[in-house]
Amino acid sequence: MSESDSPRLDGRRSAAATRRRKREREILDATRSLFDTRSVRDVHIDDIAKAVGTNRAIIYRHFSGKEELFALTLVGYLDELHALMEAHTDPDPEVRLARVVETFVDFGVRFPAFVECAQALMRQPGPQLFDEISESALFRLGRAIASCLSLLSAILDEGVAKGIFKIGDTAMLANHMYATGLGALQLARVGLFIKELAPGIPTTEKVSVAQVRSYLVDTSLALARG
Repeated sequence: MSESDSPRLDGRRSAAATRRRKREREILDATRSLFDTRSVRDVHIDDIAKAVGTNRAIIYRHFSGKEELFALTLVGYLDELHALMEAHTDPDPEVRLARVVETFVDFGVRFPAFVECAQALMRQPGPQLFDEISESALFRLGRAIASCLSLLSAILDEGVAKGIFKIGDTAMLANHMYATGLGALQLARVGLFIKELAPGIPTTEKVSVAQVRSYLVDTSLALARG
């Protein structure tokens, strides 16, 4: 190859990479749109391909499968959630923690697919995720989750420094809040919880989004206070 050919080759590679990123973005945008209008369980690869105007073979050329689409669509949700959480700047760590938890609940209620994607991925053992999702996609997902958790940990750390919170491991508590928050959001979505009417006799009772939001705020503050 002559030196004069090198710039042209580099240009073609750059153009191909740009087209690939553009197509990946189109696929993720279509996936997000379908997830936001239908249940995640009802969206299939063929539906996504049709929305983009391509076929499933092209989808699999860009993504390893539906699990990877879950992961990278979840990244988009988490980036939006992080921006909303970051907007709370009250100097009181307790107030800021409460606002962040409320934001988490309201976001999950507004975007049920966020909860579905997160729960679907959390149900899978780590080794299985590594088999089904590419290293680069896992890195992007980990970075998005960590950005939200580090924001929460920073609030907890500040509360500890001010003597308001009593926590040994703020990172662990932040992870616990995220996981239990996803479970509580499922309660808000169903609108019911189960209890015993009498010994051995189950019954259901209605629960509102406001009740779930208040419960998560109260339990988060209680855990942070030790």
